Amino acid sequence: MFFSKQWITGAGLALALLGGTPAWSADPAATTTAAPVAAAAAAAPAAAASAPASLDARVQDLKGDVIRLNRDLLVLEEELLFPASTQVALFVSMDVGKLFELDSVQIKLDDKLVTNYLYTPLEVQALHRGGVQRIYLGNLKAGKHEIVAFFTGKGPHERDYKRGTTIKFDKSTEPKYIELRIKDSQAKLQPEFEVKVWQ
Repeated sequence: MFFSKQWITGAGLALALLGGTPAWSADPAATTTAAPVAAAAAAAPAAAASAPASLDARVQDLKGDVIRLNRDLLVLEEELLFPASTQVALFVSMDVGKLFELDSVQIKLDDKLVTNYLYTPLEVQALHRGGVQRIYLGNLKAGKHEIVAFFTGKGPHERDYKRGTTIKFDKSTEPKYIELRIKDSQAKLQPEFEVKVWQ
């Protein structure tokens, strides 16, 4: 089958107007230019898909850096506000604690009220599971001091129960850590409250 030269030229012109290149084009530059354009078009979706993944990874890395920086700032702030030479920290813990349902703890340091903490049921459960709560952090000068702690809650037979405990201690230039522990006395069937100074 034969086509006139005029028809072929017209078809090539139509393709050129539509933005295409005829397959029978004698121009080799047009063919070689089309191949890289097609490869770039195929690679574009892959690059677009990898861009969000790399962005997510960078965001997660930044979040991790912010968390680490925040932790370091909190430690630095605590060291500045509560230097080791004057630092005193009080903790509350519970050993078994079936004979006492804790409601609140009030602490006086050298006859000055420093904290009055009300507990939620979830916080009491955390103490039952072995958690230790830092209830107070402050500064004390070296010398003799006294802590009085009052525990309020429900004792045996659902009775209202309030009990106090006292400790006198010497504060040196080292930080002082004191634990207020609630424990059950099976012999007396009563809760006991003891104070332990950590060395």
